[in-house]
Order: sequence, then C-alpha cells, then structure tokens
Amino acid sequence: MKIPKLHYITQGKSPQDHLDNIQKACTSGAELVQLRLKGISENKILKTALKAREITGHFQTRLIINDYCKIAKEVKADGVHLGKHDTCPLEARKLLAPWQIIGGTANTLEDGETLIKKKVDYIGLGPFRFTSTKKNLSPVLGNIRYKAILNELKTKTPVIAIGGITTDDVNSILQTGIYGIAISGEITRDFNKIKVFHKLLNVGSALEQPYSFKK
Repeated sequence: MKIPKLHYITQGKSPQDHLDNIQKACTSGAELVQLRLKGISENKILKTALKAREITGHFQTRLIINDYCKIAKEVKADGVHLGKHDTCPLEARKLLAPWQIIGGTANTLEDGETLIKKKVDYIGLGPFRFTSTKKNLSPVLGNIRYKAILNELKTKTPVIAIGGITTDDVNSILQTGIYGIAISGEITRDFNKIKVFHKLLNVGSALEQPYSFKK
C-alpha cells in the first residue's frame, strides 16, 4: 500500500460545492481527496460522503473522511483524518478495517511523537503558513520548524505538510524531509494545479514511494 504524496482537502460553501470540487479534482488527476465538512449535521455529512464515495470510486481516487470514523466505515472510505480533539487513533483502528488509512494532525514534536505511538499511517504537520481555511489556527511552523521536528522524530511514518502551501513552496518544503503535501485553497482556485503539484513532487502513480501499513 502507498500513501499518495498529494492530498486535496475539499472546500466549498455547501455540501454540493464540495462534491463539485471532488469531481473536478478527480477529473484533474487527484489520487487522494479528503472530504472536510464543518458546521453541518452528521446526517448531511454522511449523505455527502456517500456521494463522494461514488465519485471517487469511479475515478479510483482514494477518499479520506475528516473527523468522522463511523462515516468513514459506513461509506467504505479509504480512511479517516483525525484532529487533535477527535477520536483517538487507537480507538479508530478498532472500528475501521485494517486496510483503511488513519491520519492525524500535529503541530509540535510532541504531537508527532504521540501520533507515532498511536500507530497512525500518516501525520499531517502544520500549518506551514497562515491560512484562513482553519479557525483557531495553531502556531505557524515554516521550513525551519519542519526540519527541526523531522530531525527529532526520525520516523518512517509519512509526514504531510499542510497550511497555505503554494506551488512556489514545494521544492523548499521537500528539502526539509517532508514526504508530501496537503492542499486546499491553491487547488480549489485552479484544479489544473494538481498536475503542477504532481510534477513538483515527482509523482505519478508509478513513482509513489512504497509504504507498508502497520498491522
């Protein structure tokens, strides 16, 4: 199994906007999309996730559900991404199938160490810079902090940079030892950027670095 190096995190003013953007992302070659819906009922998120699964399944694109483990299980998503205050990854693992990915959010070295102990499949480390996508933003890290944290973690668990990243940032971010990147706004504004990011990350399906999931 492999963790794609480029993650697209959905944006939109309505669930339908998110679905339209998933369709555009898949059409543009996205290999993984994360459905991130906030401020609506769990029932609406489930309905949207079911539709998202239909779209991503058609394109053989991986679908990650933000926050909601039970919904990820019900729609047979490829995994779940958990924030600091969401379900514990160890509890999520008991609920989900062995093949489903579990990602976790980190802002500090301690966060990363905790997630590794809890056997996540990847770590979303950020924010790289200020972004308006997320409320109550954690302290901005930038390349210097990325490098310092990665040097201390010394982990084989893929670490994904997130937070206000543009195409101009990719080369310098990769030099810190980061495995991949998660993008929201930059891709939502122009889905052609997916191909640009893939080129910068030197990926296509055949070039992804192999990663063995923990059992």
